[in-house]
Amino acid sequence: MKTKQNVDQKQKLPGVGKYYVRYAWMIAVALSFLTVEAICELQLPEYMANMVSQGIAMSNMKQIWIWGGWMLGVTLIGTVSSICVGYFASKTGAAIARDLRAACFSTVMGYAQDEYNRFEVSSLITRSTNDINQLQIFTIMFIRLIMFTPIMGIGGIVKAARIASDGMSRLTWIIVAALGFIIVVVAILLLVVQPKFMRMQKQIDRVNRVAGEELSGMLVIRAFNTQPYEEKRFDDANRDLTKVSLFTNRMMALMMPIMVLTMNAISLAVVWVASYQAQDITQVSNMMALVQYAMHIVMSFMLISMIFVLLPRAVVSTKRINEILRTPNSIANAEHAVVPSGERVRGDIEFCDVSYNYGGDEPAIQHISFVAPHGKTTALIGSTGSGKSTVIHLIPRLADVTSGSILIDGKDVREYNLIDLRNNIGFVPQKNVLFSGTVASNIEYGLDSLNELTAAQPLEKEQAARIAQAETFIADKSQGYDSEIAQGGTNVSGGQKQRLSIARALCKNAPIYIFDDSFSALDFKTDAALRAAIRDNLSQATVIIVAQRVGTIKNADNIIVLDDGKIVGQGTHKELLQSCEVYRAIARSQMSEEELAV
Repeated sequence: MKTKQNVDQKQKLPGVGKYYVRYAWMIAVALSFLTVEAICELQLPEYMANMVSQGIAMSNMKQIWIWGGWMLGVTLIGTVSSICVGYFASKTGAAIARDLRAACFSTVMGYAQDEYNRFEVSSLITRSTNDINQLQIFTIMFIRLIMFTPIMGIGGIVKAARIASDGMSRLTWIIVAALGFIIVVVAILLLVVQPKFMRMQKQIDRVNRVAGEELSGMLVIRAFNTQPYEEKRFDDANRDLTKVSLFTNRMMALMMPIMVLTMNAISLAVVWVASYQAQDITQVSNMMALVQYAMHIVMSFMLISMIFVLLPRAVVSTKRINEILRTPNSIANAEHAVVPSGERVRGDIEFCDVSYNYGGDEPAIQHISFVAPHGKTTALIGSTGSGKSTVIHLIPRLADVTSGSILIDGKDVREYNLIDLRNNIGFVPQKNVLFSGTVASNIEYGLDSLNELTAAQPLEKEQAARIAQAETFIADKSQGYDSEIAQGGTNVSGGQKQRLSIARALCKNAPIYIFDDSFSALDFKTDAALRAAIRDNLSQATVIIVAQRVGTIKNADNIIVLDDGKIVGQGTHKELLQSCEVYRAIARSQMSEEELAV
């Protein structure tokens, strides 16, 4: 049932076509100018024939000036129309690409973990850049040629047939044979090249993925002296992309010389045949016009072939972009929130028989039930992979429960507006992420999105840093809170990064705080000072701590012990030492008998 609903929702979600409809008026304006340009181009050979037959042949300067004036006027109109077409085509392509990039970014930002895991980061980057660029190029070319080439081609055929019927019927077969040859060549090229375009986009994904992994893992690569291996790995991906690109480009490069050869062959054939059929100057002028119309016809088919060259890659890119835009988000926002927007919660959290499955055969957590009241500290501990992070990710709805429910103040979290729910939570993830900017901008990150009623007055950055034990190392920096933070926080240590992440959460002054193994990089002295500061300053908040060290959570009001996704113990430190073998084993591995007795 869930799959069917996702399919139905996917079909309803707008794709790339929506953005073309949005700018349909600009496309219509461009097409109107295209029509004028094509008509002007078709008139020029006819005017030239009239100038030759009525002016030059008769030595009639008046007719030469008349028809020359018409040609200049039509050329001017066609040139202005062409400039307008180019302007509107470029503007439309750029606008659609801009909106698509914004839509893709916004959609990905709203993904739940399940949807995010479906796409590799390298693929998302390629789709949001390279694929959209391909669509932009195709859009400009398509608008530029969509009406121009049919009008030029059909109009040229009609006018050429009319001229050929006037004593030069054999010339018609030359044009028909040339068109047949061009169609066959284009069809063969497309059949050969089209499958390669999908492979090319996947190879671009692969190059981006390998490059991203190597750049982000540079320290590990250097530590293990695996630079040659990684260079070969990137070289293999790069060579595969090069091979596919060279093949497609070489095949497409055949198109232009074939077209030029065909055009020259038509010109030669027309002149050769007409030399036997032309009886007077009128037929000579018609032959000149026919040659130009033949060029227009061939050029039209050549331009159409250019569209078909770009079309396979554009189709591939459209499918890849639609996969992003039409992937339904499993975390649906509540249509009718039970809590008025902006209301600050009290913070009482209750898990009611909660289970969650990442999609495997076994659930990651199952039958989790506990209460985390406000004003109390609740801790989660367990071995690696026991489900601790999974449990806390369900509270701000980074993922949704598979079964059961999570209540905040007696109301299911799925009934809250997502923005209000997350504004009420100060969250410190296990992987500490800092953004390029300053120390101050990282601590105050997210305050602009807070509703005045959702959070109490935010803490001053200095107070948040003081509680997070970050004040000392910030003061040691030459520019203090204005000191620069590099992308990813690479210019600060792991412990400093962790403390800044904690300060960022504390700055929200939220009623609920979640710390996901957020003290692991701290020394024992700093850890103790931080826990004491949290206890003194967050006495009215709901605090949930995930930790690996027993010393970090032994003073918690309630400790929940997880093992293999299930709760195997619950109580205070002393109670669990007596009643829970798993907790006792963890404690003994970290603490001496004297410390356990305290």
